[in-house]
Amino acid sequence: QVQLVESGGGLVQAGGSLRLSCVASGRTFSTYAVGWFRQAPGKEREFVAALSWNIRKTGYAESVKGRFSGSRDNAKNTVYLQMNSLKPEDTAVYYCAARPYNLAYTPRDYDYWGQGTQVTVSS
Repeated sequence: QVQLVESGGGLVQAGGSLRLSCVASGRTFSTYAVGWFRQAPGKEREFVAALSWNIRKTGYAESVKGRFSGSRDNAKNTVYLQMNSLKPEDTAVYYCAARPYNLAYTPRDYDYWGQGTQVTVSS
């Protein structure tokens, strides 16, 4: 079992930055890939970014490439999503999710989910 807790969301002006954190419980978290997803009101949950367990492979949605960057500190059981140059369309609840080893791009491929953290970008 892996439990995930996100933090770091908030209200920021367009062009600003936020860093989301996802802290995991479980001794084997270092063997899990982590994905970041977001869901805006009235929209489906969408892929944002993902990191493989050993960080050798990463993936980003086209809409965030060059602006968002993922990282992880397995010693702290923590994964980060650095979000720069934020836009109003980035407003959503952001979720981290985990699955064994290799990253994936769809929500149904992930086994464990956090509760989400709200990100609001004002224009």
